Amino acid sequence: MALSKGSINKVILVGRLGRDPEVRYTPNGDAVAETSLATTESVKNRDGKREDRTEWHNLVIWRNQAEFAKEWLKKGQLVYVEGRLQTRQWEDKEGQKHSKTDIQVDQITMLGSSGRGREKETGEPETPPEPSPDEEIPF
Repeated sequence: MALSKGSINKVILVGRLGRDPEVRYTPNGDAVAETSLATTESVKNRDGKREDRTEWHNLVIWRNQAEFAKEWLKKGQLVYVEGRLQTRQWEDKEGQKHSKTDIQVDQITMLGSSGRGREKETGEPETPPEPSPDEEIPF
């Protein structure tokens, strides 16, 4: 992570995947996976009752970690994510302006199982390899 003019863009999240990662490939062959992550906090409402509030985050995972995500990560799985915020802006065919803020993932780690993990032929749960960190992606 590079510091520029005394600022830091760092995100740390623990939550559950909202969908299986969807992987595509850039023209130069780099894998990129996209998925969503739900974080939930319990807060007291005006009546003093506890209620859950869920925030959804868009995750973008690159290269080796995208391949790891494709193989090992499934909807509902608990994961730890480190990354940085990146907002993209574009204009559609009708001239409408849009923006989307994503978490550009630097590290993703499985914390728990959703019960849907892959198994070896012996029927025992398979231990996933650790994803290798990717180098910084210039934009």
